[in-house]
Amino acid sequence: MHAHKHTKWTTTLQVTQNLNSSDVKNPTSSSFRHLLKTLAMGQGLAGLICGTAITSQYLATEFHVDTPMLQSFLNYILLCVTYTPILLCRTGDGNILQILRSRGWKYLLLGLVDVEANYAVVKAYQFTTLTSVQLLDCFIIPVLMILSWWFLKTRYKPVHYVAVCICILGVGAMVGADLLAGRDQGSTSNILLGDGLVLLSATLYAVSNVCQEYTVKNLSRVEFLGMVGLFGSIISTVQMVILERNQIAAVRWSWEVVLLFSGFALCLYTLYSCMPIVVNLSSATSVNLSLLTADLFSLFCGIFLFHYDFSGLYLVSLVVILIGFITFNAVPTPTNDFFHNSEEVFHYFEDFFHNSEEVFHYFENFFHNSEIFHYFEIFFRIL
Repeated sequence: MHAHKHTKWTTTLQVTQNLNSSDVKNPTSSSFRHLLKTLAMGQGLAGLICGTAITSQYLATEFHVDTPMLQSFLNYILLCVTYTPILLCRTGDGNILQILRSRGWKYLLLGLVDVEANYAVVKAYQFTTLTSVQLLDCFIIPVLMILSWWFLKTRYKPVHYVAVCICILGVGAMVGADLLAGRDQGSTSNILLGDGLVLLSATLYAVSNVCQEYTVKNLSRVEFLGMVGLFGSIISTVQMVILERNQIAAVRWSWEVVLLFSGFALCLYTLYSCMPIVVNLSSATSVNLSLLTADLFSLFCGIFLFHYDFSGLYLVSLVVILIGFITFNAVPTPTNDFFHNSEEVFHYFEDFFHNSEEVFHYFENFFHNSEIFHYFEIFFRIL
């Protein structure tokens, strides 16, 4: 009976070791699968952003609805209703009361940053052109890299900077296609103010995303979403009442308007819920590089829905951005290398301390059996 159990355990151990050794022998295939997973999930997030853009455009063009704070409010309420009760049910340090006592003010600031980032980019369209928004929105990438370098201790290699430049070239091709197609929409009433709002929004988004990466990788995804949903709901409610009460009162509600509001809220809610998962797989910088294709997806949909003119530069832009994204993720950052190598260091110290037990017992037996203490006793008596 016992011999059978021992043989079974030994066989299981050998199979596990063989599986582990096969993973070690084929790190390329594992990395490739991880890259494909990150790419697919990132493009899924870009598709969700495309959904928010299309529903917003329908609300603005077909029903003359301009209520960005109301739309954001619906998202924060969904987050609050979904994730905040989970924190209420937790015990210990994960309970919402403990979180509020220890770091509640940080989440208050984070909620404010997130709400104003969403609001600033929407307001920018009233003062500047679509081209300016698309180009200046790329400002989030260098800000993210600087903040990640400073706060998350991420160290980028030259290939990562090259990859970012490739992605920005792809955005340039998209903007060029817009200009050639005469789609430089938006206002020019105050270009300087509009461009400043875009840069402000990109900076605030970068701060929010870095905080998200730190929270998700060190605390939990539920805590981040629950607290952002809680404070985002409060802040957006106050701002909505102050700034948009007249616009909301003027909305002519119909089933189409309700459906568009619901579609926008569900897309943004799903984006917020899934983005921490993708950030945990890669990084905030990587995710935002992937999201650069969102405008392209909106343009492709606009060809069928809003009768935009098609340009081959759109496809060129998509391919170039994806090449830059794959290049960025193909080479891990030194931070990722550190965490990967730290497992080997952990096992090294584990083996060291395991073997040191034998050394300890050896010295224990040596001093116990030897007569060295007897000789010391005679020596001190002579003195």
